[in-house]
Amino acid sequence: MSTQVRTNSQIFQDSNNTYFPNDENEVATLVKELFDKNLSAEITGTNSKKFIGNKTQAANKISMSKLSGIVEYFPEELYIKVKANTPIEEIEKELEKNEQELAFEIIDFGYIETGKSNKGTIGGLLACNYAGSRRFKVGSVRDHVLGFRGVNGKGEIIKSGGTVVKNVTGYDLSKLVAGSFGTLVALTEITLKVLPKKKISNTIVIDVDKDKTVYDIFDKVSESSSEISGAIYIPNEPEDININKNKDDVFKFNDLAIKNSFLALRLEGDKISVGEKIKAITKEIELNKFKSVILESHQSEFFWKKVNNLELFSETKNNLIRLVIEPASGTEMMKCLGNKFKYYIDWCGALFWIDVPSKKNNEVKEIKDLAIKLGGYLTVIKPSQEYDYEETIFTIDKTRLIISEKIKESFDPKRVFNPGKMYRGI
Repeated sequence: MSTQVRTNSQIFQDSNNTYFPNDENEVATLVKELFDKNLSAEITGTNSKKFIGNKTQAANKISMSKLSGIVEYFPEELYIKVKANTPIEEIEKELEKNEQELAFEIIDFGYIETGKSNKGTIGGLLACNYAGSRRFKVGSVRDHVLGFRGVNGKGEIIKSGGTVVKNVTGYDLSKLVAGSFGTLVALTEITLKVLPKKKISNTIVIDVDKDKTVYDIFDKVSESSSEISGAIYIPNEPEDININKNKDDVFKFNDLAIKNSFLALRLEGDKISVGEKIKAITKEIELNKFKSVILESHQSEFFWKKVNNLELFSETKNNLIRLVIEPASGTEMMKCLGNKFKYYIDWCGALFWIDVPSKKNNEVKEIKDLAIKLGGYLTVIKPSQEYDYEETIFTIDKTRLIISEKIKESFDPKRVFNPGKMYRGI
């Protein structure tokens, strides 16, 4: 930083070229300085998702660690405004006091890295835009953002949206910022919509092992009026010494007698409504044709936490892939995977989490090629140490790459923020 900036600011810089701005204005001052000097920087928080994406091509770092805390929370207005580096657990604890919650579920990536919880911050969550099993029903993180404040790559403070749920004025920039992995804006403040917590959660677990049957049930669930809020399929694990077999340990519940491949369907609400939904879905999917059990609330809630914690892949040393695809093509993808990989299917057939051993790195490309052919896309969430990066971490076609370049140029023309994080050269 220049002598003038050092004189007027209390921004701390450590020996690793990491800057620690105290507030939004200091972030803007720092970014303007980097912009003027044609320098770049990596935006960091608690680093809970640091392993996702490419290593940034920057010598400096901007730590947002001091921009933390709840700005305002009005339960009756169904929104909470927080600083971007506020820990998610802190937000959840505050909402719990009023029996409210973030409607989308949190993916806790701490388990795949260290085997322990590390949900990270709300800014990191929006930057990645990854949501859990309720996503197919209520939308992703971006769909629950009412507004944000931040600093663009020129050092200008920008804001979008507001605190009113029905606010639709102007273009919703949060849709662009969500999933941009800190390459467009240094987020400083986020306003989120919140909802009342569901009183009861029951889960129907169904013994199923045929690919076609799995998607037949997914199709019926997607058309059901029973408001299923979670629909996953967990197949048996392959016999492969490079894969950690832990399914039976992760899903070890007293009421879960099924040890084979199984489907799990979640129903939420009050006691009466959940009972009626179970009756309805029983008829719709002809549940009497299958072996099944029902997990009551105390076990159902833990079941879905384990799903959203990705505990099946706890501390994996392999390549962990996140693949999104049209459910209509899901059966073909299942045939490709066969019993060669450990995986499970979420979002009522649209999301695959796949563990690919490092010795099968070349098969990442095969899976990606099929995903693209079927109209889907793939992200290597956690590469193995042997991953050669010949295959890009994020899937993108030429047209979308050009669009991404234009958006990047608009927000961050000199590539100050996280250069190369998603795509090399951007």
